[in-house]
Amino acid sequence: MNRLRVDHEVDHDAVTVRAEGDVDISSVHTLTEGLRAALESALEHPARLLVVDLDGVTYFGSAGLNALLDCHEHGVDAGVSVRLVASDLRVLRPLQVTNLDSVLAVYPTSAQARKH
Repeated sequence: MNRLRVDHEVDHDAVTVRAEGDVDISSVHTLTEGLRAALESALEHPARLLVVDLDGVTYFGSAGLNALLDCHEHGVDAGVSVRLVASDLRVLRPLQVTNLDSVLAVYPTSAQARKH
């Protein structure tokens, strides 16, 4: 099991959250708190863009899917665009199986997520 670490940074293009490690029922609160804090920052950012980089995630369970969907919905309500970065099948596959890849904006790289 890889302990989950979540941090966020603000630059001129967007607010970016990076998660590294396992996202499951025992660690999802760390992801949720990180997403909440980053969304607060994105509300004040001129671009109103939150990029959630999941390329460091080594396990992605249903609790993580729910946290992302919740963040996306709060973003929509607040006028913040939430975009995911995911290139690893450990994250992509759960998004595809649940059809959340058609609801959430998923990009293979952070640069692409920032451009669209």
